[in-house]
Amino acid sequence: MASETGPAEPRHGIPQPPAALVGEHRHDVIVVGARAAGAATALLLARLGHDVVLVDRAAFPSDTLSTHQIARPGVVQLQRWGLLQAVLDSGAPAIREVTFSACGETETRVVKERSGVHLLVAPRRYVLDTLLAEAAAGAGAQLRLGVTVNGVCLDDRGRAVGVYGRDGRGSPIEVHARFVVGADGLSSRVARSVGAGVVERRGASGGVTYAYFAGMPWRGIELYAAERALAGVFPTHHGEACVWVTAPSDDARAARRAARTRSEALRFQVEAAAPALAARLRDGEQTSPVSGMLHMPNHIRQAHGPGWALVGDAGYHRDAVTGHGLSDAYRDAELLAAALHSVLAGSADEEEALASYADARDQALREVFEITCALAAYPPVPQFVELQKRLSQALDREAADLAARTLPGELELARR
Repeated sequence: MASETGPAEPRHGIPQPPAALVGEHRHDVIVVGARAAGAATALLLARLGHDVVLVDRAAFPSDTLSTHQIARPGVVQLQRWGLLQAVLDSGAPAIREVTFSACGETETRVVKERSGVHLLVAPRRYVLDTLLAEAAAGAGAQLRLGVTVNGVCLDDRGRAVGVYGRDGRGSPIEVHARFVVGADGLSSRVARSVGAGVVERRGASGGVTYAYFAGMPWRGIELYAAERALAGVFPTHHGEACVWVTAPSDDARAARRAARTRSEALRFQVEAAAPALAARLRDGEQTSPVSGMLHMPNHIRQAHGPGWALVGDAGYHRDAVTGHGLSDAYRDAELLAAALHSVLAGSADEEEALASYADARDQALREVFEITCALAAYPPVPQFVELQKRLSQALDREAADLAARTLPGELELARR
C-alpha cells in the first residue's frame, strides 16, 4: 500500500507511520532480509502454504560481506531442503578434503560421509543467496527486491503489525502481516525498531580480511593456525578461492597501517600466518578488492516479542573464526519457521511457540558460541588446535541432530 502521508512521532527511535495507513490485506509473515536466514525462513513457510512476503533492499544477484564456506551442518540443511544439488549445479565445487597446518605439521583429511553428506561447499553469496530467494519465490513467497524497510509498524498495544519503507522507485510503501521477521543482518533495522536488546555481549576483538585469487589449483579447504592468526582457503566458483585471515582486531589494523594498500596488508598477514600459502599466491592473480571487518561482535539479541522475531545475524552474531555463520542461519531459520507454522496453523499459542524458538536457538548455538569466543581470544597455538578439534566434534554432533529432525510440517503433510 503506497502513501504520501508523512511519518508520525518517533517510537523506538524510528519514525512510525500513522495507524490510519493500515492496509486492507494482512499477510501471514513478512520477512525483512532475503539472504541466508531470511530466504530460508520464507522458503520453509511458503512450502507450508503460508502467505509470505520476502523483501530486501538489494537487487539480486548481489554480493555481501562473507567468507561463505558452509560447514557440515549447513550442508545437511541444504540437502534436507532439496537445494544442495542446485548449489553444485551452479558451479560451486564439491570440497572433499580439508588440510590443517599448525606447529610445523600438516594433516589432510578426506571429508567423510556423515549425516547424509560427504562434501562441503563454499558458494559465492551472490549465487547462493539468489538461489535461495528464488526457491522461496518458487514455493509461493512474494519476493520484493529493492525495498528499503525504515521501521516496523506497531499497533496501540506495541505489537508489530507490519513494516514501512520505500520501494525501488522511492515511493512510500507499507506491508502488513501477522508476524514480522527481522533477518536484516547485524545492523538490523527491525531489531532497532522493536527495541530488541542484546542479552549477552562477549566482545568484538577479532577481525577478518579476505580477497579472491585465481590461476592456481585448489584441492580443498586449507587452514593455517599461527600465533594470533588463522589463515585459510575456500575454493569457490569460477576456479577462484576466497583467501582469508582472521586475527585480533589490533593486528589487522596494524597490518593496514603498515601497508600502502589493503591488498598489500592482506598479503603481509598471509605471509606471517602461512608463508607457504603466501608463496603460492605470488603465482596467482588477485581477482577482487580486499574486503573484511575489523570488529566482529560476539553477541546474542532478544529473539522475539509481540508479533516479531529475529533470525540470522539480526538475532545472533559471532566471530568468523569458526566459519559457522551460514550454518547458524539455516538452523535457526528452520527453528523459527516451525514455531511460526505452529501458531499460524492454530496448533500452538504464540508466546509459547516463540519462547520455545528462543530457547531452542539459545541451546543450539551455545557450544559453538563458547568455542568461537575462546578461539577469538587467539590462545597459544597448541590450545588453539585443541579448540579446533572441539569445534569439529561439535559440528558433527550438530549435523547429526539436524539430519535426524523431521522437516517442519512433514508429519502433517504425511497425514493428509
